[in-house]
Amino acid sequence: MIRVVIAEDAFLVREGVRRVLDLTTDLEVAALCADLPELLTAVEQHSPDVVVTDIRMPPTSSDEGIQAAIRFRRTNPKLGVVVLSQYAEPAYATPLLAGGSAGRAYLLKERIGDPQALTNAIRSVAQGGSVIDPLVVEALVADSVHTRSSPLTTLTARELDVLGQIAQGKSNAAVGASLFLTERAVEKHINALFSKLGLGPEPDINRRVMAVLLYLSAQAGGASTR
Repeated sequence: MIRVVIAEDAFLVREGVRRVLDLTTDLEVAALCADLPELLTAVEQHSPDVVVTDIRMPPTSSDEGIQAAIRFRRTNPKLGVVVLSQYAEPAYATPLLAGGSAGRAYLLKERIGDPQALTNAIRSVAQGGSVIDPLVVEALVADSVHTRSSPLTTLTARELDVLGQIAQGKSNAAVGASLFLTERAVEKHINALFSKLGLGPEPDINRRVMAVLLYLSAQAGGASTR
């Protein structure tokens, strides 16, 4: 029996995954979690074989699933992790696989409609295998070809979210409202991305323009920035 902890903040998705696993004879749901702290506690208490986790959960709804997978590589090296995501983007998949692909799976949430794809991924990572969604593989290949020299590749997924909002002409307050961040958190992300993009002590208005130009030029060139 493979014991599984499910971490997903959306109730319908969480219940959908649970029901899929309940239809099997070799997979047992040990716990259901709605955020990162609950997930960490459940893994400690239930010692599962596999975690199935959303990529974004409270408390920040950024990349908690990836953070957990990286942490488990250190604290629970035999624990398999299946990450479910809406995003076929290298900015999420690359950190997940940076420590090795063994015991890791990255599936798009649309695959939940195919119960066998999900259950096979769980069984695979429980045995130390790896499953990567074909669309994610395509994105990784395209990213390595098109964006290897782009400074945007140094930005985190959240920093790219912020930059994308800035490119729409939004103020810091409006960016925060769209991404459910405080204005102070938005300012920190903006200062970090300015530094990574090599935008020095020019006035903020000029740095915002330059950052947006870099972002839009990458989009126009067909390069994935995430």
